[in-house]
Amino acid sequence: MPRKLLLPYKSVFSHFRAPRGLHDSLAMNAARSGYRVFSANSTAASTELAKKITERLGAELGKSVVYQETNGETRVEIKESVRGQDIFIIQTIPRDVNTAVMELLIMAYALKTSCARNIIGVIPYFPYSKQSKMRKRGSIVCKLLASMLAKAGLTHIITMDLHQKEIQGFFSFPVDNLRASPFLLQYIQEEIPDYRNAVIVAKSPGAAKRAQSYAERLRLGLAVIHGEAQCTEQDMDDGRHSPPMLKNATVHPGLELPFMMAKEKPPITVVGDVGGRIAIIVDDIIDDVESFVAAAEILKERGAYKIFVMATHGLLSADAPRLIEESSIDEVVVTNTVPHEVQKLQCPKIKTVDISLILSEAIRRIHNGESMAYLFRNITVDD
Repeated sequence: MPRKLLLPYKSVFSHFRAPRGLHDSLAMNAARSGYRVFSANSTAASTELAKKITERLGAELGKSVVYQETNGETRVEIKESVRGQDIFIIQTIPRDVNTAVMELLIMAYALKTSCARNIIGVIPYFPYSKQSKMRKRGSIVCKLLASMLAKAGLTHIITMDLHQKEIQGFFSFPVDNLRASPFLLQYIQEEIPDYRNAVIVAKSPGAAKRAQSYAERLRLGLAVIHGEAQCTEQDMDDGRHSPPMLKNATVHPGLELPFMMAKEKPPITVVGDVGGRIAIIVDDIIDDVESFVAAAEILKERGAYKIFVMATHGLLSADAPRLIEESSIDEVVVTNTVPHEVQKLQCPKIKTVDISLILSEAIRRIHNGESMAYLFRNITVDD
């Protein structure tokens, strides 16, 4: 009579212990534990973050080919079996946003048709997140993209510092919105001399909650920039500020709406004391830098002797490196959620904080079915 093979009751992952902290070992055997990590980028510059994440996980990037054909179409080929496995697709968003979106969609669909068990998108900067509200006769493009990702086969998303937290409601599957604030706060404490003499600045009232969260954890003061630059007489002459003509307007009798005064912002003012202090402007995205440069000029006039800008996503579009280099800003600190090596070569003031540690830990915890609560310790809702 043949002997029966007695299988252990515990799962194959039971020998992995949950780490006490993020700096504990993340090494895992990808082939044995049933997961793969792929990069959906077709450019080498955009795969740097994926390489750092896989190094921390002790895994190798999955074998795939992503390229653009001569007619501009995107083609994705998966070069290994993914049947029944958890697949993590790391997609950073370079300047060519639409190509990156198509790469992600096509790779997700290719993995879905290859019978992957779960397909998790690791998208540190979620594109089109600024188009998450209805503007006149526009559309909510972020909602459209969320539907497209679900249709392509994604079952979960890991992202970081969504422009609006309500965007999570656009998805029909789980979304883990991680925060970069612990890494930026650590940079302030370790890399800014005499940071105790600093004040956290919100460049607009809309950013005040985020700035308050930073100020409370660093035990620093808070300042808010309010208002806008006033138009000159020359600007007023072009007719753009004239009230609309009402001669041809047709209003049904009895439906006259109450007359409302147009909203008008006051001249730029700084609420808070920045004289003789280090000013640290915090935000989630730094793209067109004109507003940051203008804020730095105002803070300089009010007596701030050093000005830092801290942001999670450094898109730094158009002439941003040149404008930063010529401005009163002393340093711009962003994370590597978006590739910006070219901008750093153009402007030495741009510094980078690596956030691959928290992304790799999120991947490990999701695959092992562990709680994500540790990654949100001491994180406030306003971050």
